[in-house]
Amino acid sequence: MTTGAILPALNAARFLPDVIAEIRSLHPDLRILIVDDGSTDGTAEVARTAGAEVIVHETNQGKGQALKTGYAWALENSLEYVFTMDSDGQHLPAEMAPFLTTAQQGPFDIVVGTRMAQTDNMPWIRLKTNQFTSWVISSLAGCNIPDSQNGYRLYRTECLRDVKLKTSRYDSESEILVRLARKGFTIGSSPITTVYGDEESSINPFIDTGRFFRLVLMLMFSRD
Repeated sequence: MTTGAILPALNAARFLPDVIAEIRSLHPDLRILIVDDGSTDGTAEVARTAGAEVIVHETNQGKGQALKTGYAWALENSLEYVFTMDSDGQHLPAEMAPFLTTAQQGPFDIVVGTRMAQTDNMPWIRLKTNQFTSWVISSLAGCNIPDSQNGYRLYRTECLRDVKLKTSRYDSESEILVRLARKGFTIGSSPITTVYGDEESSINPFIDTGRFFRLVLMLMFSRD
């Protein structure tokens, strides 16, 4: 089974050596792609030195666009499965194996990480926001997705071949779940550990909330 991992990265140079090294130690045959989305801190050079493959966006295009670049890479390289993970260490490589087990036992085409089994350390506002957005996306997708905003995922790569996404920022992670579910692909979940570090979030609560509701309206009036 050929497997890869896509890590969108924006100014993540200080995190990448440890993240890449840990993935390599646990899954030495897994291919790692860093999509440098307009970084100014030498992210691409650090990633290459650490042994990852790298694609660079010269200017910042958004996490969704970085993921689309990664999806195309996974298809071009005929990978069977591909993970998506954050580049700042919030997603633990030690928890990759259960995603593969869940996908095969389900069987599921997509497995989304869920933090909902361990919410004690999650800020109240983040918990309520995750619960609400997950309810909305689950309703639009027609299946239960406990933590739809979670970017730690595993896709059977063939699912990504014909999916057409109209968004390019954080809202893309919600859009792709709904569009894949509507195509008949199955979605499961795998528990993950909630990890918070000292990194600054790139999410703008006002702009990205507006994008989310715009996406919801678009999906309500689209059935593909």
